[in-house]
Amino acid sequence: MNIVVFEDPGCAKLAPANTCRPSYAITCATYRLYDWIVQLDGRKTGVVRPHLQQIQQFDFPDLNDHPDIESNWTIFINARAVPSTRTVEQIIALAGDPADTEAASTIAISGDSVSFARVQTSLLSDVDVSLWPDRVEKLLIDGRLQRIDDKLRLFEYPHDIIRANMDCFEGNISHRISAGGYREIADNVFAGEGTIAGEFATTNTSSGPVVLDRNVEIGPYCFMKGPVYVGPGTRINEHASIKDFVSLGHTCRFGGEAEAVIVEPWSNKQHHGFLGHSYIGSWVNLGAGTCNSDLKNTYGEVNMQYEDPETGITERVSTGMQFVGCVIGDYAKSAINTGIFTGKTIGVCSMLYGFVTTNVPSFVNHARSLGQSTVMSADVMIKTQGRMFERRSVEQRPCDIQLIRDVFEFTRGQRQGMSDELPSF
Repeated sequence: MNIVVFEDPGCAKLAPANTCRPSYAITCATYRLYDWIVQLDGRKTGVVRPHLQQIQQFDFPDLNDHPDIESNWTIFINARAVPSTRTVEQIIALAGDPADTEAASTIAISGDSVSFARVQTSLLSDVDVSLWPDRVEKLLIDGRLQRIDDKLRLFEYPHDIIRANMDCFEGNISHRISAGGYREIADNVFAGEGTIAGEFATTNTSSGPVVLDRNVEIGPYCFMKGPVYVGPGTRINEHASIKDFVSLGHTCRFGGEAEAVIVEPWSNKQHHGFLGHSYIGSWVNLGAGTCNSDLKNTYGEVNMQYEDPETGITERVSTGMQFVGCVIGDYAKSAINTGIFTGKTIGVCSMLYGFVTTNVPSFVNHARSLGQSTVMSADVMIKTQGRMFERRSVEQRPCDIQLIRDVFEFTRGQRQGMSDELPSF
């Protein structure tokens, strides 16, 4: 069986969470869709936006197989599918028996998007692989695919990641515990090999477990209230307060207070400050005292404004949620005592100073409260990336450099009319 996980036009609405990563690599409730896909049997292929093709080649090698045109079936999975135990159960059930050559080709539609399809490979073999997802939609229009009701749940907007993180956390973390080979070091507290807990660290697992993956370091006087997941090699600094639905990626440095937050690998929040109901990308550094608001003063539902990364066109969206913090793209940085208002998005490779009362485009020095907001060049960010990588003994590859250049061009529409004169601080 062939497995094709594909990005569709709806991926544009997930920026900045997926600007520097394929949509299947977004972490939610401790897992990525990629983590589930690689466990399925079959030849796996990823179809991603052009600026991410090199990153997929090097960082997601399990999705670089060429489909077998002799295989009976090819299944298609939308890269925006929520990475939950429910999703993987649906995929396995919908994929059916690869040896069954008599079954009908089927398709599932979520909203206006194809979320899943099971198609006879012979209907696709005369088309370039990168165009196979487009061919599936044409086959639907032609009436050659049977539409089914069991659709997959998809991310539509970045705040959906925050919502799904809370919805799916219980099932996902239970799966981790059963599959991860952890040892139970306290009541409902599970630890991987090499994990160290500091003196007087305290946990409350009345609402869910605390899972500390391998080589995690917990500083003294920390408090953790489950459900919480801490990824491999991450360090929690002393006096930190980590509560309810926090998922920290590998090799992070984290301090202060957090609730219902997803943090991708390699990011730092070393010092005091509150983060709530937010998504934080990779290689982000938040200065001491950086805080975000996740609740309006009116206690009403949070509305978001999302900009198309290419055109800069803004869409206003009601989240239906009372608690929404911020969405911060990869490589963003904040100065000390930065305050991020409720429901704001911060583009990739941007620098924040003072109060952040509006969305921030990618590659911007945002110091509006100080009277300055200017463009950050790709060259500056490439040098910054190199310094960050060197500090963590990570090689800066040509594909990493090219990604910065490509994303700068990809997001140019967000910065129309802005000056490229650097601020002086």
